[in-house]
Amino acid sequence: MLLSVLACVLAYLVGSVLFGPLVARRSGIELREIGSGNPGATNVERALGSRLGLVVLVLDAAKGAVGVLFAAALRPAEPFVAALCGFCAVLGHCHPMGEPTGGGKGVSTALGVMLLLDPRAALVGVLGYAVARGASGYGSVGSLVGVGLASAIATFDSTSLGARVTIVGIALLVVVRHRDNLRRLANGVENR
Repeated sequence: MLLSVLACVLAYLVGSVLFGPLVARRSGIELREIGSGNPGATNVERALGSRLGLVVLVLDAAKGAVGVLFAAALRPAEPFVAALCGFCAVLGHCHPMGEPTGGGKGVSTALGVMLLLDPRAALVGVLGYAVARGASGYGSVGSLVGVGLASAIATFDSTSLGARVTIVGIALLVVVRHRDNLRRLANGVENR
């Protein structure tokens, strides 16, 4: 039990590292003052270009994967703990400790978790994201469609109860983090 709690805490702490602001500062930019002010990969892409946006996406996804791997190393016989640690990594990205202005929306970190818990759900989510973003021009629409499709695939296709519950929980967290985007989309004032 203690090792499971330790793995969850470590996953949360790793998730709390916000790579977007770190990459932006290396370029002499304060990310919170540009674009949406969000510390995630999409805002880095807007502010610094697609190459650095991709770097942040990969780093943020790696946080999610590391969260799952912590648990797999500490509690190899308990896949539910690995799934819970994945959720903790996403939670850390969305609500990082010691970050008064909040964290990101969790999409890239969720991708890293889903790649390890249910690769098919992750692949469908990525494809859904790409199609929805391309068709709508909105990253927020792509993110919401992607996590929605990934959670649907995990619910009906995943062999692991822990993966199903975690991916649906992550999708709900991502939707909640996008509530302002949803409001702006409904009012027709969302930025592309």
